[in-house]
Amino acid sequence: MQTGILAFGAYIPFRRLQRSAVFAANAWFAPGLKGAAKGERATANWDEDAITMAVEAARDLFADTDRSTVAGLTLASTTLPFADRLNAGVVKEALNLPDPVFASDQTGSQRCATSALVIALSGQGPHMVIGSDLRKARPASEAELAQGDAAAAILVGQGEVIARLIGTHSVTTDFVDHFRSSGARFDYGWESRWIREEGHTKLFGGAIKDALARFNLTGADIDVAVISITVRGVPESLAKQAGIRPEAVADTFSAEVGDTGAAHPLLGLAAALEKAKPKQKILLAGFGQGADILVFETTDAILHPPKRLGVAGHMARSQKTDNYLRFLFHRGLLDLERGMRAEMDQKQPGTTLYRNRKAVLGLVGGRCAKTGTVQFPKSDIGVNPNARAQGTQEDYPLAERRAKIVTYTADSLSYSPDPPVYYGAIDFDGGGRLVAEFADCASEDIEVGREMRMVFRIKTLDEMRDFTKYFWKAAPVREGEA
Repeated sequence: MQTGILAFGAYIPFRRLQRSAVFAANAWFAPGLKGAAKGERATANWDEDAITMAVEAARDLFADTDRSTVAGLTLASTTLPFADRLNAGVVKEALNLPDPVFASDQTGSQRCATSALVIALSGQGPHMVIGSDLRKARPASEAELAQGDAAAAILVGQGEVIARLIGTHSVTTDFVDHFRSSGARFDYGWESRWIREEGHTKLFGGAIKDALARFNLTGADIDVAVISITVRGVPESLAKQAGIRPEAVADTFSAEVGDTGAAHPLLGLAAALEKAKPKQKILLAGFGQGADILVFETTDAILHPPKRLGVAGHMARSQKTDNYLRFLFHRGLLDLERGMRAEMDQKQPGTTLYRNRKAVLGLVGGRCAKTGTVQFPKSDIGVNPNARAQGTQEDYPLAERRAKIVTYTADSLSYSPDPPVYYGAIDFDGGGRLVAEFADCASEDIEVGREMRMVFRIKTLDEMRDFTKYFWKAAPVREGEA
């Protein structure tokens, strides 16, 4: 039985901040950034983080995969929202996976996602590895322009794989190209030329050549090389060093998305699989205090792609923005006057969250087995006025069902980090009504009857206790998402 990749998915936030806008605001102080002020970077909204993006990437993966078969889940990120709470556990609840599922967090290096993939491939699976990062960079820095936000998910295991594993090769060395100590907001980077020559060329390039030799392959055998370095010219240089053809080097998405940190190798792998043909060899290389090299060969199963957005779909659905101040505010780097309406206590009782975790995190409602009436939240007594049935409710997941707007409001009085806040009543296909906040929308996107899809987002932040509250919001269905 073959071991390899069973499915994949991706998520890239809707907004794309124009780098020219970042440079225009900082040119008085850092004119040297002009050369890096081309293109755009993917920018998460205020209500997104590594957890919410991971959930969306996994939902994209599940477009053609029975989620109940997943035996394990690893969330790989260097920007996990919680230092002492299982972040992957929140993802598990949002995906409504069964409780007998192994879940873990992987962090500590930019190659933590490829390292998690190596570990997952050594088991029987099916095991899902999600790479997700939302990093902060100091304003007017090169990192602010180069970085981007995204997530990607890879499901591995045994069976009818779309790409079988040829082999893995890892090297570990304490090469400090950058670091961020616990509690710090920003990375500290070392000199770029030294990183390129000692880290990329010698360490990373040497690992790629050693891996090929270990697998009895030559560079000419590689059809696609996913080398997760966004520094211009480096992937091509490393490929040449290993004898890999220039045309085999995959797009790094540096111009349209940016360097997505721990997510970047898996994002590149997902993009490569979207375009792959049978019998192609794909090399995946992750870098960070060493290197992970994985080589796969696609199978005939790659010819039957599911209807998922994937990387290409998310690249096509985007909104350009030049609002640099909003970006800084949403990153917590600009302290705006929020007014008294923002001073509410947002305490989340742990007991209530635990007891209602299926409803709050999984958006699981109830369906009356007697009348078929759907409701949210689920309760012991049904809401059908003609049959107040008791004890007949069965779980009824709503997160994957589309809905239509029944009523809506644009509220400019209530506090919102992204005003105005849009919310209203939505009716789900098949029954059920919910009053929900709307996400990723403007006035032209909202009208009665508009089709909406549910997205997992941050509901609010309890700043007094440093706790993030999550719930589901409704976002407009756009072209390619139907």
